[in-house]
Amino acid sequence: MGGGEQGLLDHAASGLTTLCHAWAIERTDGKVFAFTDHDLPLAFEGFAFQADAGLSAGAIAQTTGLAVDNTEAMGALSHASIREDEIEQGRFDGAAVKAWLVNWQDTDQRMLKFSGSIGELRRIDGAFRAELRGLTEVLNRPLGRVYQKPCTAVLGDSTCRFDLSQPGYRETRAVEQINDRRQLIWDAFEGYGEGWFERGRLEVLDGAAAGLWSVIKHDRIKDGKRVIDLWEPLRGALGPGDRVRLIAGCDKRMEICRLKFDNLINFQGFPDIPSEDWVVAVPKSKGANTGGSRR
Repeated sequence: MGGGEQGLLDHAASGLTTLCHAWAIERTDGKVFAFTDHDLPLAFEGFAFQADAGLSAGAIAQTTGLAVDNTEAMGALSHASIREDEIEQGRFDGAAVKAWLVNWQDTDQRMLKFSGSIGELRRIDGAFRAELRGLTEVLNRPLGRVYQKPCTAVLGDSTCRFDLSQPGYRETRAVEQINDRRQLIWDAFEGYGEGWFERGRLEVLDGAAAGLWSVIKHDRIKDGKRVIDLWEPLRGALGPGDRVRLIAGCDKRMEICRLKFDNLINFQGFPDIPSEDWVVAVPKSKGANTGGSRR
């Protein structure tokens, strides 16, 4: 009997089967997890699939066209496989997922049943339920320009083109004091004006929370100390001595783009777009209402 999908179909048609499911999850940070619902471990395509990992799968719903394929994976939280704290930290968000139907007696006989990514991941009474989204999910994203006054780019991305590695726009420091995982305080923090990092990012470089980040809500100088408040608390433990990187903030206004970053040539907003009051204005006999330049 041959291998591949045809070999699997021939095996299934025989009436006496030795089939199981196998799953491989690759997170965005590069970590790989592989499971099977067989009672012995399997290995193929460079993955070592763990047996009895507390993972099972619902029915896979797949369609033609642009409809979103989706299924669910369910399992018990296990320190050896998928940990609760890593789910809370969002480390599985957007992870790539592949699922096979495989003959465990001859793993060359297998069929790829699903390829996609993890969407919503929920914890329920010591277990997890992961929504799996097919490859067509990315086609549901809106494309094209948005016409608005503020800039639509993300600081440092391919449309902004600003080089954040320049001196003065990011700072790496060890944590001195942290409160409730959302407020960091330094006794001495010179070289940056108050509010310089507001609307920027705080990225954790090492420690238990390495790889996590949060948006900076406030950047204040209070009683000679630098106080950084985050919009949301970090989902991992952060302690004194752990290194973090602070990235300067941008409020998307043309003035900030010109004065703070000297990057007006790449500004992605439309500062002269008419206001809503002008758009709904009715014709009048007096005054300038010609549709010409406001300047």
